[in-house]
Amino acid sequence: MSRIALYAGSFDPLTNGHADVIASAASLCDALVVAIGVHPGKTPMFSVEERRWFIEESCRAFPLAQAGQLSVRSFSGLVVTAAREAGARFILRGLRDATDFDNEMRMAAMNATLAPEIRTIFVAASPSVRHISATLVRQIAGFGGDISAFVPPVVAQVLSKRRRSV
Repeated sequence: MSRIALYAGSFDPLTNGHADVIASAASLCDALVVAIGVHPGKTPMFSVEERRWFIEESCRAFPLAQAGQLSVRSFSGLVVTAAREAGARFILRGLRDATDFDNEMRMAAMNATLAPEIRTIFVAASPSVRHISATLVRQIAGFGGDISAFVPPVVAQVLSKRRRSV
């Protein structure tokens, strides 16, 4: 049986922290589905298509992508439903600090109640990316700050072009 994992998030934008979790997945699973969550009540900075492209471009050299075992899709609704639809046995979640741990433990418990056949695996962020959050990246970008240290090059390039065209 293949070890398929699902890594869900808004990825708005994809950060180096997200990429770190995706890179770590190669040692944990045979295939990874990166699931872009779509929430009808939120207005994202980037479209789903742009976020998909960021993930595909930024992760192209990762072992799972080179083996054809990395896919990207969008979903709305429950993460456990997306995991079931993807055939995933695991949900991957990145942890930066104790606050993440507390929040993620609550979500993992709820998900385990809803889908006991799907396990949550926590991946500790590498020290070099532990401080990065998409929320902070959006705030810095919104004030015209340089976010290139926090996001893959393709994301920084697109944001830079957008700022120049405004």
